[in-house]
Amino acid sequence: MKKTIASLQLAFMLEDRRVQPNLRLIKKPKVISLFAGCGGLDLGFHQAGFDIVYANDISPSVKETYEYNLGPIDIKDIAQVDKGSLPDCDIILAGIPCQPFSNAGNRGAMEDDRGKLFKQVIDIIDIKRPKIVLFENVRGFLSAKDDSGQPMPVRIEKELKTHGYKLFYKLLNAADYGVPQNRYRVVMIGVREDIAKGFKFPEPIRGANIKVAGVISRSLPNGEEHEVWKLSPQSIDISKHIPAGGSWKDVPYDLLPPRLKKIRDEIKKYRSPNFYRKFSPDEVMGTITAASTPENSGILHPFENRRYSVREIARFQSFPDDFKFIGSSVAAKYKMIGNAVPVRLAYYIADEIMKQFFKHED
Repeated sequence: MKKTIASLQLAFMLEDRRVQPNLRLIKKPKVISLFAGCGGLDLGFHQAGFDIVYANDISPSVKETYEYNLGPIDIKDIAQVDKGSLPDCDIILAGIPCQPFSNAGNRGAMEDDRGKLFKQVIDIIDIKRPKIVLFENVRGFLSAKDDSGQPMPVRIEKELKTHGYKLFYKLLNAADYGVPQNRYRVVMIGVREDIAKGFKFPEPIRGANIKVAGVISRSLPNGEEHEVWKLSPQSIDISKHIPAGGSWKDVPYDLLPPRLKKIRDEIKKYRSPNFYRKFSPDEVMGTITAASTPENSGILHPFENRRYSVREIARFQSFPDDFKFIGSSVAAKYKMIGNAVPVRLAYYIADEIMKQFFKHED
């Protein structure tokens, strides 16, 4: 195990000033992580005292990064996993891919190939019978409907109930938990019914430095200064006319490409899009996306005419600086970071689960 876990644990211990009850851990709870990606959710749970006994993802691009920082990961389609041979566990984590529930996805399709991933997870839950299951997804999940028109939260709640779990869910903003980014995620906690307990989500923390300045004011680790996904010539031309805190609306009309001129001409029709946003040092960053396109995310550095670097993006996702991202291309690193669950958000959720279900008062 690399030094990442230890250094992150120390950082959280120094930062978390909340009064903790005198609790005793009986044994280290075991976790199965599905759709683990590069390990943001797993890292938070590991730091909170959980043992990741099995991790799975379909994408070969995350293998080196996950194994360098966290340990073994099984790279294969979840449908091909030998579910009966999986280790026993206390928790199953399942960050099911969000495309079926995103604004760009087919939000009426629980029955498409991606929606069926949920059925694969349920099969594992039925076999392993963990105390807790955790699903997380994008904000659009709350308004998504299945093919019958039923709201997805209701559908998931009913599904889990038939398998012996009570569902608790809440929309959380990662910025409320020390993550320097406004990133909303729906977190769903299923509690096995025989435990007869509810779940209380973590309270927001106060006083954390979550503004852009807290990320860009720190120097980059040696060798990572040039890990930057280059902008297209058009994006470079547009970006140089945008001040910190501004957007494409600050670019003179005559300098816009034809497509953006058309949108500006009919801006109300397009619901006033905020392309090419540059968040100022005094603002909280917008949501980091896997695509990291300058048009649709705040990926532009406020003072330098470039995207944020790989390490800066990782900092916005609250990964520690000694968490190494390994990939065949810079773009692949942006994608794995953008798809991750912010580590600090994962930690505070994991910490509440630990206190409420696995620790006992002395």
